[in-house]
Amino acid sequence: MAATVATVSRTPIPGLPLPDLYARVSRHVPAIEWPALAPDIEAILRLKRERNAVILAHNYQAPEIFHTVADIVGDSLALAREAVTVDADVIVLAGVHFMAETAKLLNPSKTVLIPDMGAGCSLADSITAADVRGLRAKYPGVPIVTYVNTSAAVKAESDLCCTSGNAVAVVKSLNAPRVLMIPDEFLAQNVQAEVPEVEILTWAGHCEVHERFTPADIRDVRDSYPGVTVIAHPECPPDVVAESDFSGSTAMMMDFVVEKRPKQVVLVTECSMADNIAAQNPDIEFIKPCNMCPHMKRMSLRNIRRSLETMTHEVTVDPALADRARAAVERMLQVRTR
Repeated sequence: MAATVATVSRTPIPGLPLPDLYARVSRHVPAIEWPALAPDIEAILRLKRERNAVILAHNYQAPEIFHTVADIVGDSLALAREAVTVDADVIVLAGVHFMAETAKLLNPSKTVLIPDMGAGCSLADSITAADVRGLRAKYPGVPIVTYVNTSAAVKAESDLCCTSGNAVAVVKSLNAPRVLMIPDEFLAQNVQAEVPEVEILTWAGHCEVHERFTPADIRDVRDSYPGVTVIAHPECPPDVVAESDFSGSTAMMMDFVVEKRPKQVVLVTECSMADNIAAQNPDIEFIKPCNMCPHMKRMSLRNIRRSLETMTHEVTVDPALADRARAAVERMLQVRTR
């Protein structure tokens, strides 16, 4: 679920710059560090007005981005949905490259920027357009569902896309006995458990953050914190999901925590997820372990500011494949999860 950045009702600290914004992140940013961040935040807010720009930030962004300069936050599905209706000339994507490409596909006339071109994704790197053509030749007539965590070139070779938030609904929408679901092997296996009536063929791609979690990690947390609620991302291995109390996309994780309000919770995903939910839910104790995504952490206030100042780095999509890739994303957006 996407949302504009919410105001967290915490008491501003006198003497600090931008005290209302600092109140949103005071649990995660020491007061001594805030004066060094505030000039970049002030500049970004000014540049957004001057450029008629909006910032779309993934749930894995650090709190100082997520809670202060982002206009729309959410998981991959939410950002894709919101990108369609953004009323701005410029979109800055605080996330990874495939997300910026998706925003560009859905907004071909807008300028889409990513602050660091090195913000990649192990899943996107695990498969090529040639690989997809090879799969189609090997399995003629089998629909191909491609995870949104892929390049535009791969999307263009697919029938439709999915995210972790709508993967089950997308597979069911095809009414097919057999489906190719690429490239995330673990996501496909976890969807298979929910849709046993469909044979799901997989590809051996993995998220470098989620593949590192093990069932032993979950058991260790439960031993140390009896009664803790464990929530896992479906990019985790199936045996990790089986050890958990709930599994869902980052937006579903947030909704679960806010609605169920467990006293103690561990999010088996990227570290900033817990920080961003904790900032708005101080009564819930978040237990870590977590794993850091090196690509998401390439985003910073400093390079977001530079991106808006210099209008770099602009993300483009080859016109020869843009229409086909856009069609795969738009078909995904037509599938409702509820």
